[in-house]
Amino acid sequence: MSDTVDDGELSRFWAAAQGHEGVGNFDVVMGETPTGALAPQAWSFGDTPELADQLLERVLTGAKTATSTALWEFEAGGEELPEVDGAAILLDGAGHPRAFIRTTSVRVVPFSDVDEAFAAAEGEDDGSLAAWRTSHEQYFRRRASDAGGQPYTPDLQVVLEEFELVYPDLPTP
Repeated sequence: MSDTVDDGELSRFWAAAQGHEGVGNFDVVMGETPTGALAPQAWSFGDTPELADQLLERVLTGAKTATSTALWEFEAGGEELPEVDGAAILLDGAGHPRAFIRTTSVRVVPFSDVDEAFAAAEGEDDGSLAAWRTSHEQYFRRRASDAGGQPYTPDLQVVLEEFELVYPDLPTP
């Protein structure tokens, strides 16, 4: 994945998103400045460009409406947890802005307490809780190893975030 985002490309995407929804719809989330609403944080899913592209595609088709992150990743990066009505711009694996989302739900639970409904909302693999647990245990183990984070255990605290796709619109059948 790209370590940097082209500021011009991000600004153009944000302007298009604002035009699509109208700046007033974002005022509550983003605040207003003399030069217009500030763009929200931009990030991509996963830890490889391929995974970022795969998961982004699921968001764009409506199959993915949730994501999970080990709590230690937020803490290690000094990042705030997502908040309800918070917003983000999703990047593809090459660092290009592709979607604007708004957070609808956030909770922190032990890995072992993730339920079937959340696993289905993540829209990965076959959507089952068993597949979610298998793939996410592997992912959290890999992230802990690569980033020197908290090792996986069934009690690992996981941030569960649900969101809605605001821009671009979902494709119509």
